[in-house]
Order: sequence, then structure tokens, then C-alpha cells
Amino acid sequence: MPVPAVSTISKVSTRSVPPAERIDFWQEYNRQALVGLTVSPYSEQGLLASQANLRMGALRLADIAGNEHVIERTPGMCRALPKDSVFASLLLSGEAVFLHRGGSFAMKAGDLALYDTRRSYLFGFSAPMHQVLVDIPREIFAEYCLPGGLTAPMRFTASSAAERPALTALRSALGQLAAGRPITAEADRGTLELVGSLIAGRLGGTPSGGRSALLVLAKDFIERRLTDPALCAGQVAAQLGISARHLSRVFAPEEVTPARYILLRRLAKAAEQLADPGSRDSTVADIAYHWGFASQAHFTRVFRDQYGHTPGETRPL
Repeated sequence: MPVPAVSTISKVSTRSVPPAERIDFWQEYNRQALVGLTVSPYSEQGLLASQANLRMGALRLADIAGNEHVIERTPGMCRALPKDSVFASLLLSGEAVFLHRGGSFAMKAGDLALYDTRRSYLFGFSAPMHQVLVDIPREIFAEYCLPGGLTAPMRFTASSAAERPALTALRSALGQLAAGRPITAEADRGTLELVGSLIAGRLGGTPSGGRSALLVLAKDFIERRLTDPALCAGQVAAQLGISARHLSRVFAPEEVTPARYILLRRLAKAAEQLADPGSRDSTVADIAYHWGFASQAHFTRVFRDQYGHTPGETRPL
């Protein structure tokens, strides 16, 4: 599956729309950009919502924020406005309830819902919300996530110790995609494999263990622990439940060892802070220690090797 850079398709907000026209505006926009649905606002202010739609190869992303409202895709709408996708909807903030023909489930921030757009559903948000939704064509979902497709909606919760690492990594990956940051084909495939791993764990199967998914998990774990001086490749491997040798194979597409990747990320973060005028009061030693370096001398040496100049020369005049 070819994966070019993320490109923005469109962005809209109801704030610039007269209150009496917001519902029709939102429904028509979603019909064209995402999926046919109806919306009912539950705020005295009316519907205040924004949406950014992005394209990434065969996948689309929708970054949606709004106040209290309900969206519904009825059986009649499924027939009149067909769409052959599976939505992976990650709730970043707020609370929600999802109703479908077979039942319902509640959602809180950090939870993920998977559902087939060929079937009716209702999604209600009782408070201001923010979600990132991945529109996965059904054939791609079957290839990367679940052969045979989704038979019923599924919820994955951040309160589950087994599901939390993959959900945390998925949140990090989707946040980068929605922000339009540079990505690679491995990162995109890894996002799909993370969804597949969650499904496999829920259904009692064996997660694919695909290197792309493991790479996303490894990078997310590293990024959140860069300030820990004890962070090392062995710690990352232990977190993923794999051997250090396997972790090296996971990082092979990056053409860097896990230990080198950790060093480069620490150097990059330190360089950002050194160049920030707001960090003038922090000494080079302070910044080095903050990003996990054991000594200023070691930090200065590896910094010069990487960037061709000293940390002090990076600071703004």
C-alpha cells in the first residue's frame, strides 16, 4: 500500500455558520467528506464543531472536535448513502456512548471504537469532545487487521493493562498523523498492525507481531522516557516482551540500532531546548542531565559528533 505524505483535504468549523444553518451544514459536509449521518446538538449554544480531513494513501483521517451532540447513521442512510469502510475512532477527550443493533458501550478518553459503516449506529457525546477517526477501506482492514472483516462493533479501553500500551502508541501515532507531521510507510502500516494486534488480543488469537507495529510501540515507549537516564535498549525490549536481538531487527528499516536511536532522540530534544530562547536560564549541564546524559563532557562530545558544533554554539545570541 503506497503511503505518500499526509495531505489536508479540507477543514471546516460551524462557528462561522449562522446557528440556524449549522446542522444542515455539518450533515452535508460529512456526507461529502466522511460519511452520511444526522446530527442533534445538545448545547444551548447550538452545534459548535470543527473537522479536518486528511488523506494518506488509501486511508483518510478525520480530526473532530465539538460540544455536546449526537450523530446517527440510520439503516435508511446506510442504504441511501453506502460506504464500505471500517472506522477506528479514538476518543482523545470527553465521554461518549456508542449504540448499535447488538447493544451499546460507554467510552472515555483513551478508548478506541471499531465499527463498520455499512451498519447503523449512534454516537453520543455528553461533554465537549475531541476524537481522531481513521477511515479504513474494508479490503485494507481485512488485509492488515482482521481477515473476514468486523462482525460487530468493538471497544478497546485504556483501563485494560493488556490494551493500554497499544492504545497509547496508537494515540501517539494518530496525533502525529492528524498534525500532518512527516511519516513513513512503516509508521502507517504500524498503525494498522496495532489495530490488528488489539483485535487479535481480544479474540484470543495471536497478534501478528509485525515489525511495523513493534516499531511504533518501541518508539512511543522511548519518546515517553527520554529523560530517564536508565533508558536503554534492554529496557525497551523487556517492555515489548521480545529479545534484544529481535528489537535490533525491528529497528533495521531505520538503519540504526535501538541504542543509537535513543541517543539521537535525546540529542534532538536537547538541541531543540538549547535553541529555544525560553531556555536561556538553563545551563548546558542542566539540559544534558534533563535529557538523560550522565555527564556534560559526554554530552558535549556526542553532540559535536552529531551536529558539527558544540552545545554552547547552538544557543541563540
